[in-house]
Amino acid sequence: MTTPSPTAGGPREYRGILRRRSVEASMAQLDDPDRRLHRTLTAWDLAVLGVSVAVGAGIFSVGATAAANYAGPSVILSFVIASLVCGLAIMCYAEFASTMPVAGSAYTYSYTTMGELVAWIIGWDLILEMLLASAVIAKFWGVYLSDAFGLFGIDVPATVEVLGADVAWGPMLIVAVFTVLLAIGTRLSTRVNSVFTIIKVGITLFVIVAGFFYVKAENWTPFVPPSQPAEAGTSALHQPLTGFLLGMDPSMYGVMGILSGAALVFFAFIGFDVVATTAEETKNPQRAVPRGILGGLALVTVLYILVTVVVTGMVSYTELAESGSPSLTTAFVLVGADWAGRVISIGILVGLTSVLMVLLLGLTRIVFAMSRDGLLPRGMSRTSPRFGTPTWLQVGAGVVVALIAGLSEVELLEEMINIGTLSAFVLVSFGIPLLRRSRPDLERGFRVPFSPVLPIISGVACIWLMLNLTTLTWLRFLVWVLVGLVIYFGFSYRHSLLGRGTPAPVTDDEALL
Repeated sequence: MTTPSPTAGGPREYRGILRRRSVEASMAQLDDPDRRLHRTLTAWDLAVLGVSVAVGAGIFSVGATAAANYAGPSVILSFVIASLVCGLAIMCYAEFASTMPVAGSAYTYSYTTMGELVAWIIGWDLILEMLLASAVIAKFWGVYLSDAFGLFGIDVPATVEVLGADVAWGPMLIVAVFTVLLAIGTRLSTRVNSVFTIIKVGITLFVIVAGFFYVKAENWTPFVPPSQPAEAGTSALHQPLTGFLLGMDPSMYGVMGILSGAALVFFAFIGFDVVATTAEETKNPQRAVPRGILGGLALVTVLYILVTVVVTGMVSYTELAESGSPSLTTAFVLVGADWAGRVISIGILVGLTSVLMVLLLGLTRIVFAMSRDGLLPRGMSRTSPRFGTPTWLQVGAGVVVALIAGLSEVELLEEMINIGTLSAFVLVSFGIPLLRRSRPDLERGFRVPFSPVLPIISGVACIWLMLNLTTLTWLRFLVWVLVGLVIYFGFSYRHSLLGRGTPAPVTDDEALL
């Protein structure tokens, strides 16, 4: 099952579930006329994509939530930790994307370095991440749309009754709009997205400046609140996995609070891996992808830390905790600046709009890459000759996301998005030293400095953040992986083009022979 065999496309491949696809075979897929994406994006477009997916509703809420329930003012350190871990992982993405500018992100990179089974698992995890994130964001968009109308005295219900069931119409509307835009063309979508991103960054900066006028230094004391037991009734399944395994009682604040806060606020940085999935659609990807990813991350980190400094300086973390649903709006209300609620509400709505577009893009590109390799039905990866996008796949993904967001309480699974992202970061980080060792001859537009030390530190740090997610999240994640393994051995293993000895482009008819 693991016997190596030489190939023309690289130094060697493995058979069975550990079979690996060479870099050359991955690049050869770009020659398939029926599954070719148009190169239209620039470094600016990629930076905007990264900023747009990271600066959403979370920038106005996740810092306040982490401060209230986990770390107090030291949530600033939680953001620093999360951004450093994300930065290390993003450098690994940048090296891979500049070496293999092919759709698929961590899935494609793992296929080359760790084999097909690992690639399938991480691709399946990425589908989980993008699918749930898209549905959650769409659901929140509908809620905030109703709230925004309410702030201006207009009563618009968030749901309508259809055949006896409550249907959230807002999520379905916004998903439909962006599904059409993405199906028509990635370039057009990014132009629309750029407008939304500039608006929401401007609103964020305005809120930060306004908030500084209400900051009081005493609210940052104590900077690291002493550890204390969690609220009564907190289940062991809802505490970090590390605490559960070590038999610790659920707690909040202190050093563990900073680490738990870092695991939570990491949600603020997800999406930069989505940027890597667009490498196949980028002009001059060797230069544009690293610049776009790293530039976007730098801007997002500054914005999040500034917002967190403001929210923890305006009011005490204990007041945020007592509010029940802490957010930046809560802080402004507590200091008597109710006017900020309208501004923040508009900022959230605009922010969520652009986030959703990027997540829908990432979801289809992951499925597109897996389908093109035969691990999912090949028909899903056909692109439109006119638009250069997987049009029908985009429409299908939009329908699924709209139904989940409109008919279910998908927000209850929000933390699973983090574990899907972190698992991808782990494999990409460890994949850099593997590819450096097996293929030192490849041209790399960007190189992670101090390899293999920094990539290994990145992988270990991501594992640590994963261990600080709740036990219940881990149990749900394992169920998702088991479902994925059933699909892999029931369908993907037998239909894999690499397993059938056809890693180069083939027609659909040939794939079915």
